[in-house]
Amino acid sequence: MIHPTALIDSSAEIGTGTEVGAYTVVGPGVVIGANCVIHNHVYIAGPTKIGDGNTFFPYCSVGQRTQDLKYEGEPTCLEIGDHNSFREFCTLNRGTAPGSKTIIGSHGNFLAYSHIAHDCTVGDHVIFSNNGTLAGHVIVEDHAVIGGLAGVHQFCRIGQHAITGGCTKIVQDVPPFMIADGNPAEIRGINQVGMERRGFDAEIIRSLREAYRIIYRANLNTKQALATIREQIPPNPQIDALIAFIETSKRGIVH
Repeated sequence: MIHPTALIDSSAEIGTGTEVGAYTVVGPGVVIGANCVIHNHVYIAGPTKIGDGNTFFPYCSVGQRTQDLKYEGEPTCLEIGDHNSFREFCTLNRGTAPGSKTIIGSHGNFLAYSHIAHDCTVGDHVIFSNNGTLAGHVIVEDHAVIGGLAGVHQFCRIGQHAITGGCTKIVQDVPPFMIADGNPAEIRGINQVGMERRGFDAEIIRSLREAYRIIYRANLNTKQALATIREQIPPNPQIDALIAFIETSKRGIVH
């Protein structure tokens, strides 16, 4: 299952059923799980740990050293979960500080030229459209969607089930369940279509729509808005997650 032109370091571990294509390079300190498909001309550097069932299309660069200028060769790593698809020319970098990690979850779909920089944490079931790019230390929660040519500033967070439009410039946190679009980004509404596709209850969607109205349309500051949500909207896991996300924001939220 390994093409004769592939270069595999003797210390690398390749799982059962994994295919490695022509002219691919797998460096030292790389662990690849079972039933992965690694197409031709992929470069995987270590230390990198890759789970089961992942697919890497041609010209992906995986586990290369951070682009952070502070990096001086300390041991860092990249960890990738299971059943992700990385299309052509994706770039996935390791962490920066000694022992730090870049972490990518499972069941993600990363389209061509997606970039995940050093020390990012990316959740499960995410979608990155072409040229969706993260700077360092970004957190992307489960089921988020990054639009094509969107850029996310370092230390920002993209909440669960949020979506960013194409060419969007993100310099603050995007709250869960919201749509962010524009340059600079603005919150346009809730991600109703995405939530409906994922089977959210209609009452949950109504509560999130009301929370959006209070935060973005009621002329309240953030503290007042959250207090009003607590007073007027019965608690549920999604409302609780939205409140917790906003209360823990360090960069502030997109308005």
